[in-house]
Amino acid sequence: MAAQPWAQTAAWQDPVPLGLSTAPLPEYGSGSLADLLPTLAAGQGVPGMTAAIAELTPADRNCVFLIDGLGWEQIKNHADEAPFLASLLGTSRGGTGRPITAGFPATTASSLGSVGTGLPPGAHGLAGYTVRDPGTGALMNQLRWKPWTEPHVWQPYPTVFQLADAAGVHTAQVSSPIFQHTPLTKIALSGGTFHGRLSGDERMDLAAAQLAGGDRSLVYTYYSEVDSNGHRFGVDSDAWRGQLMYADRLAQRLAEQLPPRTALYITADHGMIDIPFDEQSRIDFDEDWELKAGVALLGGEGRARHVYAVPGAEADVLTVWREVLGEQFWVAGRDEAIEAGWFGPPGSVDDRVRPRIGDVVAAAHDDVMVTASRLEPRESEMVGVHGSMTPVEQLVPLLEVRS
Repeated sequence: MAAQPWAQTAAWQDPVPLGLSTAPLPEYGSGSLADLLPTLAAGQGVPGMTAAIAELTPADRNCVFLIDGLGWEQIKNHADEAPFLASLLGTSRGGTGRPITAGFPATTASSLGSVGTGLPPGAHGLAGYTVRDPGTGALMNQLRWKPWTEPHVWQPYPTVFQLADAAGVHTAQVSSPIFQHTPLTKIALSGGTFHGRLSGDERMDLAAAQLAGGDRSLVYTYYSEVDSNGHRFGVDSDAWRGQLMYADRLAQRLAEQLPPRTALYITADHGMIDIPFDEQSRIDFDEDWELKAGVALLGGEGRARHVYAVPGAEADVLTVWREVLGEQFWVAGRDEAIEAGWFGPPGSVDDRVRPRIGDVVAAAHDDVMVTASRLEPRESEMVGVHGSMTPVEQLVPLLEVRS
């Protein structure tokens, strides 16, 4: 009797979860956002700062222009809309033509915390879009700072701007006026003087003027609308492309006004990826009884989840999340993620931060996300998203112009 076709196939095997060692870790200590300002400040003689990004050359005046959401791959893939930025790709990271990394999770609150403090997320403590506050047990949104908690208790370290200002460096931040008094600005981007300007053009002009305000200057400026249009309409949408074109013009406007002895660095807090609107790509936590079992709180965001288990259910939740999502997500227990270096180099995660990290941490590998249609209706409808360790989210430019 001839063998049946199905009898010749391999025996059924359980899915094999992604190995944690395959996750592409941020370059903490040598090429991450947390290393940028300490490197610049060290070159200006600020005590206690380390020049961690070895490829950069010191300058008397330094300016960081951060374009929210504009990752390395977005510039490479949209050179027609961003001719000026694309022309600078070869200057990135001290002329090596290489990007740096955002840090995990690749999200605005965590990245701006790293930029301003010079510390990885496991040290400054802004370890996700939302994380559990160990003091209250509630989810804390670290971008909107809700519910309220004392900012300098939540993040107690001085910013690089404050240390530079104390060392006699002329220090300034030029951004939208709406950010001047936010807790995130206070604990990550304060030091020297804050100058609020509504239009992007005004910010570029004022940033150039502030650079000229001292023999040693450290100036930060910011533009947010590339990110917001990516969330709403997606990367490659007409609205997103229009904002990219405008950001390109802003960067060129600033570059053309630099005073002598200045280095301008154009970077971002993360990249972005569009996720299709189908059940396979958007896994709804609120409709999935397996993923919900034993979970007390769902934190983080769609591509970088902090999962907080009911006490005693931690091991079971890890097992289920790994079984259900492990082929599409890197899924780790808290200690595993910390030891693997997701939130910073070994030994860098503060004891006060450790309980903010999920009992389970899930970082997307594939083009998927875990939504929460009832818990997070607005976030679940976003077209473009970010947060994980994939190159499209993690790699950010460090473009350079010198005068």
